[in-house]
Amino acid sequence: MSRAITASEDSTALLARYGRYPPTLTAEQLHRYFRFDDHDRAVMAQKKGKHNRLGYALQLATVRFLGTFLTDPLDMPEAAIQYVAQQLDLTVNPVKLYRYRTRETRWDHRHDIQARWGYRDFSEIPAIFDLARFLSARARLMAEPPSRLLDLSTARLVEHRVLLPGVTTLTRLIARIQHRADERLWRDLAALPSEAQVTALEALLDVPPRSSVSRLDQLRKAPLSVSAPGLVGALKRVEAVRRIGVTTLDLSGFPEQRLNTLFRIGMGVKAQAMRRMTRSRRIATLLVTVSRLEGQALDDALTLFESLLTDLFNRIERQEDGARQDQLPSLEEAARRSNQLTLAFLESLGQPPQNFPAFAARVLALVSQEQLQAAAETVQALTRPRSETRLEGLLSRYSYVQQFLPALLRTVNFEGSAAGGPSLAALQALRRLERRSQVKATEVPLTLVKGDWSKLIPGKAPLNRPAYTLCILDHLHLALKRRDVFVSASPKFSDPRLRLLSDQAWTALKAEVCRSLDLDPDPQVMLAQLSAQLDERYRLVEARLPQNAAVSLAEEEGRTVLVLQEEEALPEPPSLRHLRELVARRMPHLDLPDLLLEVHRWTGFANAFTHLSEARTRVGHLDVSVCAVLLAEACNVGLDAVVQPETEALGRGRLSWVDQHYLRAETIASANARLVEFQATIPTVRAWGDGQVASVDGLRFRVPVKTIYAGQNPKYFGVRSGVTYVNFISDQYSGFHSIVVPGTLRDSLFALDGMIEQNTVLRPQQLVSDTAASSYMVFGLFRLLGYQFSPELADLRERTYARVTREANYGKLNALATS
Repeated sequence: MSRAITASEDSTALLARYGRYPPTLTAEQLHRYFRFDDHDRAVMAQKKGKHNRLGYALQLATVRFLGTFLTDPLDMPEAAIQYVAQQLDLTVNPVKLYRYRTRETRWDHRHDIQARWGYRDFSEIPAIFDLARFLSARARLMAEPPSRLLDLSTARLVEHRVLLPGVTTLTRLIARIQHRADERLWRDLAALPSEAQVTALEALLDVPPRSSVSRLDQLRKAPLSVSAPGLVGALKRVEAVRRIGVTTLDLSGFPEQRLNTLFRIGMGVKAQAMRRMTRSRRIATLLVTVSRLEGQALDDALTLFESLLTDLFNRIERQEDGARQDQLPSLEEAARRSNQLTLAFLESLGQPPQNFPAFAARVLALVSQEQLQAAAETVQALTRPRSETRLEGLLSRYSYVQQFLPALLRTVNFEGSAAGGPSLAALQALRRLERRSQVKATEVPLTLVKGDWSKLIPGKAPLNRPAYTLCILDHLHLALKRRDVFVSASPKFSDPRLRLLSDQAWTALKAEVCRSLDLDPDPQVMLAQLSAQLDERYRLVEARLPQNAAVSLAEEEGRTVLVLQEEEALPEPPSLRHLRELVARRMPHLDLPDLLLEVHRWTGFANAFTHLSEARTRVGHLDVSVCAVLLAEACNVGLDAVVQPETEALGRGRLSWVDQHYLRAETIASANARLVEFQATIPTVRAWGDGQVASVDGLRFRVPVKTIYAGQNPKYFGVRSGVTYVNFISDQYSGFHSIVVPGTLRDSLFALDGMIEQNTVLRPQQLVSDTAASSYMVFGLFRLLGYQFSPELADLRERTYARVTREANYGKLNALATS
């Protein structure tokens, strides 16, 4: 295979390097393409003259490495020429090599190499047909950029010993095949809907009366408010998508990647631009967008439903806590009066026996009967179990729940596993109870009615509708989180078992998966290895315990705990302060736009931003426009601050176009990957680390606008909602990934997701974090996937330390590892 032209390279650089040597060659490339066997040497020995033999060998190495001959056979790195000359025991004579470059002999050698080693011209019909068939299959199944197809085409031609054509010939062939594959996909998709369905799809591009946006824009807009009306609106959005009538069409026969591309275009392109598309492309894009929009709308509605119930339950608990705080003065007064009765009783115990009327008279002289009665009632009211007050709080919100529950039961088709069966039966009963005023408890399943709920919902009485409804919602909330109950049409809330391999598939792939993760397929072998490792660590820590001043054992509440000494910050030495001053004085003073453009010249990161629907679309000075939009977004100043009407690349129309079509999550991630890759090549950075260690931390921000993608946490966000920005930093001090998490969900699982999903050249194996809501399950997941999770545990004293062998003697650590 020839040198790969990576897909991350921009088209200009890729075309410039096509069929050309790179500035330097690696030792592996020299050994693979520039080493000759005995047959090669025998052929070269037949050539007259040392310079002819060397020139012949250089052309043979070139066609093997590049897949083509060079106009100038000596236009190659000096290291390659010397490597070839050493094999032939020749001395490089520049004068004679120059003669070889200018004589007709080099053309004879090209023909001889082509005939002797079986290299074919690209113009031959079988060669063109083979490559066209290969490209057609790739273009039909996957949405790959032209640069990737050019790379694959070059590799395939070299592999099949077909001489590379001119770069224009190959790029035109790729563009023609891609266009043909696109048109075929659009035509096949557009043929699926009926005429009535096509009319409904194209009507989405119309702007309804008294509206400023098209119906498609209305459907694409996600709900914002976490409220009952907001949930009803989200459910109406699901129903509106279904009424178009195309969500039942089967698109499973089309490549998933191509459908994803069309859906991304349909969700991002304006209605005006979609009207300008050809008919088949417009219908295909609308069809895929609407088909997948049902799942996204369901995701949004169920996310909103989940947040609404979480907010409802949390609000009731907060109200209860607030009510208890407000009633503390009354409780104190009641306790004081009750305490007087208690003191009088205790005082009477040390006195001679007396009759009860005398004792009661003495007590009532201290506290009246009315005051004692009021104190008893106050204590009774304020010391009720939390479960009872929680149920009362839920019942008080029944009218609020009824605002969205009928629409939820009508719109969402809940399914479930065996564990979710009781919840599904109860939901079905709620659907049947709609519009019925009198219902007996025996008419509905009561499997979920347990604990305090059973007091409100007796089995042999008229059904307490509010209590039963809220009981079922309470259980549904938990079942939906566990996915015991799921919604098949929703990508986020679907059955997680569908993503698991079947028994047969797992059996076939088990050995390969375990080998890739460096795990033994036999779990007993893995347990034995982990047991031996744990035993070794116990003995190592115990042996070093006397000399380790940072670790000690202490007794707390009758149990032995592990104590780590916190390291104190070292004072800054004068040399460090002096170095900081020197560096600060040497830092250039420049504007942010100049900095962005300079970094682009180093890394080409702006070339990673591709058009939403047409990856090949490029315009002049696009890098300037991209940097301007990035600056406006990062500084939160809007496009007005960077618009310069006299400059085409900074005109308002150009910047708005770039903002809408080029800035997306995937292009930003691709651009960041280039920055990380470039930083990793800096010698100083390589001295900091090799990219094997990373750290992660979450930054919490309040979200001032209404959105369902923010979560509540009074500790961090007060009465508002917020998000957590989970940021990943390598030991080379480059930010290689980030995830925005609603609210304050478990950090550790998102940290693992980030390690798997990040797309940079770095491959960190160890992740350092704070406690990050870690658990033993999280440690196990990291270990199974080949990562080391190293959180700084805040609750180290409360941890339980296990041991595999109870008979093992770990000295002082025996008291620590008791389980």
